[in-house]
Amino acid sequence: MPFYLHLVPLAGFAGLMLIAAVEDLRRLVIPNPVVLGLGVLWPLQLASGAVVSLPCAAAAVLCAAAVFAGGALLFWRGLMGGGDVKLLAAATLWAGPASTPALLMTTAVLGGLLTVALLTPLVLRAVFAPAAAADAVKRMPVPYGVAIAGAALVVTIPPNLS
Repeated sequence: MPFYLHLVPLAGFAGLMLIAAVEDLRRLVIPNPVVLGLGVLWPLQLASGAVVSLPCAAAAVLCAAAVFAGGALLFWRGLMGGGDVKLLAAATLWAGPASTPALLMTTAVLGGLLTVALLTPLVLRAVFAPAAAADAVKRMPVPYGVAIAGAALVVTIPPNLS
């Protein structure tokens, strides 16, 4: 296979991650077809020769399953959205076992920055109306899919371009 063939599913991965981020920003929803598309493209990435061996692919699936299980616990506790859990598991599949820690850490950092950016206007408003601002902070949704997609792109794309 030509050496550049792996870029086709990788481009699809990037496009779907961008769609997930935009939809989460707009509607606080990560569409199921986006996550399904990521799952369908991953075997194409494998077929293009991007993953060296079957044990590496199996390890990626195990990492994704572990992240999904941990995310399901967070979802059950009301700490994470279901779409975020599915997107993070799909991103883990693409990142692979070696890059999963980097994916999770980058997601946490980007999620923290996103939360600070969303909280800043509320904190400034709290100077003038503290009670109203405190209530708004408790109810403030965070489109965490943006952080997940950003981290997935940062962690997954560069190694696949070399």
